[in-house]
Amino acid sequence: MGNTVAPETARQGAAVPGPGPRAPRHRFVRSWRVRAWWNTPRLVRGLTGLCLAVLLAAGTVTGTALGGARNGTDVIGHEAAPQVVRSADLYFALNDMDAQSANLLLFGADPDYAALRTQTLDTYEQRRAQADTDLQRVTEAVAGDEAGQRSVHAVIGELGGYEAMVARAQLLEEQAHAPAGRPSADALAAYRQATDLLRQRLLPAVDGVTAANASVVERGYADQRHALADDRWGILAGGLLALVALGLLQWLLRARFRRLVNLPLAATTLLVAVGLVASLTLVSRADHNLVVAKRNSFDSVIALSRARAVAYDLNADESRYLTDPSRAAAYEQSFVDKTQSFAHIDGATLATYNDRLAAVADRHRADHGRVGFGGYLGDELRNITFAGEQDAAERVLTAFQQYQRDDRKIRELNTQGRLKEAVTFNTGLTPGQSNADFGVLSAALDDNQAINQHAFDDAVAGTDGDLDAGTAGLGAAVLAAALALTALGVRPRLREFA
Repeated sequence: MGNTVAPETARQGAAVPGPGPRAPRHRFVRSWRVRAWWNTPRLVRGLTGLCLAVLLAAGTVTGTALGGARNGTDVIGHEAAPQVVRSADLYFALNDMDAQSANLLLFGADPDYAALRTQTLDTYEQRRAQADTDLQRVTEAVAGDEAGQRSVHAVIGELGGYEAMVARAQLLEEQAHAPAGRPSADALAAYRQATDLLRQRLLPAVDGVTAANASVVERGYADQRHALADDRWGILAGGLLALVALGLLQWLLRARFRRLVNLPLAATTLLVAVGLVASLTLVSRADHNLVVAKRNSFDSVIALSRARAVAYDLNADESRYLTDPSRAAAYEQSFVDKTQSFAHIDGATLATYNDRLAAVADRHRADHGRVGFGGYLGDELRNITFAGEQDAAERVLTAFQQYQRDDRKIRELNTQGRLKEAVTFNTGLTPGQSNADFGVLSAALDDNQAINQHAFDDAVAGTDGDLDAGTAGLGAAVLAAALALTALGVRPRLREFA
């Protein structure tokens, strides 16, 4: 009896069965219940809902992306970039107004310049009308920009004062009956006030408007290209997910209903594939057009617009130099500074500029890839993209060289005391005279700018045409058709379980 083990002790010493063997049975029950709940109707309905949700999401992403591309092109192509061109054109018109005003003082009462005086007055009035039109357009364009409005209002206020001073200078000159190149002291004082107002306040205000809008273009371009890169991946991901979901639904119907192909779902898959390819193509085209519009053409348009404005300021400085001997040195230095803005050569002075420009120009003509100078013309020659643009830019370079040679002749005649000859050569329109050669330069700049402006307009119009209301309507119709076909494809199968 001493060896008898108590029942409790025996139970404690025996192996106690754990819950382990029961776990597989529980997992089997849960798995059976899940499979039982996800029967064929529920699977079809769930996968159909997934397909519809993915199609809607893909359509929303695509529509948002293409709409954003259109809006970005509108800002750059129809708002900011044209505003830059308008304000640059205003800058040019104001400069030429001042050049014509200086020429009128140069002519004096000398009867030899009667015809030129009439023509100069006509040109002044044309430029004044052009400036008024440009200013009106600029004012309309900055309606929602407080900083831009302040700059434009400053220009409006100062322009009236400038025109009044110019009118006074002309009146005093007519009353004085002064000889050519020697305006009366009163007329010269009035003109000094006018040109100082223009150079110190008017032109900087206009340049501020130009710079502000140029910054909008730069930011818009960078933001839009970044957005298009992201949108491309978003459209691709949405389209591929839709295709995978449709493929799974097609496989389920074939496996459960022994149908080889569900025609509505096959049509939906084809629509999605075609829509995906078309959407990616539209995004790629929008990106290409954006690069063409901004980098290839607009950068050249603005460089050439500024070059033209600077050229007309150069022309005004020549007349100012002859008109006002006491400020001749300042106007000469201004001419040098603007020459460097047009085509910059490090270390060049007025005496050395032409020879140094000739040397780098000859090297450039031998190899167009070598542009040995900077400035606005250098920027353009480094951005040659379109047919005919290289030849147009070369004509600008050639005409600019000739104009610079003419300028040295004007200064030489003036230094020799041959003032009237200098005035005649400076303002003459006969081929070989300075203003005639300047006209060749101006025409070459206009031709060069027109090539780039045409390319800009074409690129913007290309995106406008690709992403117009018709494209948006077609995309919405394709999405609606895809949703309808998906529902149509599964409806007969679900009715079998009704």
